[in-house]
Amino acid sequence: MKQRKIMLPTLEDAKAFVVAATQCDFDVDVFYNRVVIDAKSILGVLSLDLTKVLTVSYNGENKEFEEFLDKKAAKRAA
Repeated sequence: MKQRKIMLPTLEDAKAFVVAATQCDFDVDVFYNRVVIDAKSILGVLSLDLTKVLTVSYNGENKEFEEFLDKKAAKRAA
């Protein structure tokens, strides 16, 4: 199981994240505190506090998805 910390500061970032997650043929979850959401659900992702650092958990390989996560990686100071 892989985990990455990301930030989705805009609505467009959240939409792009869901689109990227739906391209994966494996489960992708995103969580903050104790709330776990299916990353392929736009309503679920938008229900999270997008001003906070989110943790993405996934178990698979998808180069484009991982490149997207790299671009949205949370800065160490966050």
